[in-house]
Amino acid sequence: MLFRSSTKSKLGVDPKRLLKKEPFKGKILGVDPSLRGTGLAILECDGRNYKLLHSETLKLGTKVSSISCLGKIHELVAHLIDLWQPRHLSCEETIYVQNFKTAQIMGASRGAALSAAAIRNLPVFEYAPLRVKQAVVGFGRASKEQMSSTLAQMLGLPQALPFDQADALGLALCHALTWTPS
Repeated sequence: MLFRSSTKSKLGVDPKRLLKKEPFKGKILGVDPSLRGTGLAILECDGRNYKLLHSETLKLGTKVSSISCLGKIHELVAHLIDLWQPRHLSCEETIYVQNFKTAQIMGASRGAALSAAAIRNLPVFEYAPLRVKQAVVGFGRASKEQMSSTLAQMLGLPQALPFDQADALGLALCHALTWTPS
């Protein structure tokens, strides 16, 4: 036999299961971690309807010590979890960087945000930037401008969000569109 029938794609996902996928319901906290510009967004999902409830960028100047920045990231993520009671947190996966110091800073920022979720037993899901852009824009190498404007169109926002907030919202929407219960 030349062709073998298989119910799973090359990625290990059963296409029939995707067709039967229940839409995500509830709130998702999207976090785009960065030491001095963490983007955060709360997305409410009701079936195939999505609504941005809140977004902000935690901007911290160079006069704020890196340790204080990590504390502020943790505090804000904890506050948003307590305030909005999201069902899941969606965060950017660790990405490859050539600079060791940058990798350390990014890892510490992620840790500060994710520890707030862990303490509250909030499930965390991580997505690579290429996957987020593919899910939202349809092109994994989309620019930040394309991401922000696509999200504004999809959610009927009056204007495009700043890039950090758009990235956080993209993470939340990617999760809503691709998550399947286990």
